[in-house]
Amino acid sequence: MALRASFLLRPVFSSPVESSTTSSTRGTGFRTRTSLFIARPMACNSGTGGSELKVQKSEEEWRAILSPEQFRILRQKGTEWAGTGKYNKFYEEGIYNCAGCGTPLYKSTTKFNSGCGWPAFYEGLPGAINESVDADGYRTEITCASCGGHLGHVFKGEGFRTPTNERHCVNSISLTFVPANK
Repeated sequence: MALRASFLLRPVFSSPVESSTTSSTRGTGFRTRTSLFIARPMACNSGTGGSELKVQKSEEEWRAILSPEQFRILRQKGTEWAGTGKYNKFYEEGIYNCAGCGTPLYKSTTKFNSGCGWPAFYEGLPGAINESVDADGYRTEITCASCGGHLGHVFKGEGFRTPTNERHCVNSISLTFVPANK
């Protein structure tokens, strides 16, 4: 008996997503489900309490102070290749700051090995990180609350044994590290 794959898409967030589901056997004897999802915009700010950024620069100013790769990730919401970032397997004591504006974002004590290929933290410093649901309605983007620089995404409920059950998956290039002894 041949097995057929049946794909079922499920919304990760119930509130920002509307769905319409149909079901059919299409003469195969196997029931398949097709779902249409319409994402509604939704934002959550766990940071400064508003959309007003403390650090505002023009595109030209950002290009002048960031490397081309930093600009691509921080300002254009890019992603570095998994396993290539210098802070992925880096566990020294200190503070991780935003590479764009220098704002302290994470304590090294909140960093953990998630095995995902990017630095993982279970929480940011109070008021340092903004969260907003991506346009696809499935992921939550994290940005620096001071300059709006793209850091990565936060994933919740994955079962990591952390105090928050969250994984902030952060691009290394979005960060600079300041050792504790400085």
